[in-house]
Amino acid sequence: MLIRNCNIIYLDKIEQGSILVEDGKIKEINPSNIDTDSILDANGLYVSPGFIDVHIHGAGGSDTMDGTSESINTISKTIIKHGTTSFTPTTMTVAVDDIRKSLDAIKKVKEKGSEGAHILGVHLEGPFVSPKAIGAQNPNYILMPSVSAYNDIVKDYEDIIISITLAPEVEGAKELIKYLSSIGIVCSLGHSSATYEEAMEAIKCGACHATHLFNAMTPLTHRNPGVVGAVFDSDITTETISDGIHISYPALRIAYKQKGTDNVLLISDAMMACCMPNGNYSLGGQDVIVNDGEARLKNGALAGSVLTLDKAVKNVYKNSNLPLYEVIKMASYNGAKHCKVEDHKGQIKEGYDADLILFDDDINIKKVLVLGKEVYSE
Repeated sequence: MLIRNCNIIYLDKIEQGSILVEDGKIKEINPSNIDTDSILDANGLYVSPGFIDVHIHGAGGSDTMDGTSESINTISKTIIKHGTTSFTPTTMTVAVDDIRKSLDAIKKVKEKGSEGAHILGVHLEGPFVSPKAIGAQNPNYILMPSVSAYNDIVKDYEDIIISITLAPEVEGAKELIKYLSSIGIVCSLGHSSATYEEAMEAIKCGACHATHLFNAMTPLTHRNPGVVGAVFDSDITTETISDGIHISYPALRIAYKQKGTDNVLLISDAMMACCMPNGNYSLGGQDVIVNDGEARLKNGALAGSVLTLDKAVKNVYKNSNLPLYEVIKMASYNGAKHCKVEDHKGQIKEGYDADLILFDDDINIKKVLVLGKEVYSE
């Protein structure tokens, strides 16, 4: 297939051109000799790499913690329509048996292949978090961090774990961070009441990421810089829920300016009500009320989001001075690096997977290709 007359979004620029797709890969950019019967005229639409969501709990009425292959597949089919071509289903602080049930379902779909977005692996959010920064996690299932507790959770599923969110100040966390980072698991600071010093110590131990910046972590103040201060004062990566609800747009602009767009990932942190009507839902077994784009527990705490990554991109693009290619990088290439698949996903480059999305100036998704096959068309 030749995609012609498109505005190609690269990591550092946008240029008009054409893309030849063959056998699920980007064979050639701006080919001179075209040997294909299949031509897609983009009519000036943007073409970018598919979005990669490294923190998502659910969508389309399904939750990662449902523990079924059907639910994981429903999430994948729901988010593909919004440009997300790869994701890491994210677990919650729940009973270990329920986490393992979810891991089993995710592994099965990953191996078989989903009907929508690719599954790259799993993000464990908890259960090694702080009760003082619980957010929408369930305090009844918090565990003390240890190598043995971690291994009990992931036994038989070690190969699909990409990242884990944990509170670095809890006893045993530093030892677990050292162990996990040594075997290539991304350790992310989150749901934490750590001081700046405790967070910086965790970074020295190997923590290299921070979960949903500003949310469920100690804030930056002028005498106590907190976890936010440690994120800003180090070279670790972080992620933002860019819905205008979890973080104000001025705070987002400050964060992007401070961290630089190479070090921030756009995530959804979406829950099952994503792409669903207002109403009553659940997250990790807790009741959630969704109204006008906000998902909250009965106590008022934010409970994930109903954000999709196309909306996140649009929100950042419309509310910052960042060029579009930098916003797209935060939604694609940076997630690929996080999941260690940046050698074949996350950018438009010859030899890379043809996970491509076409959209207009308003970031309305018009077509989605996964490994060169059209899976969605408006």
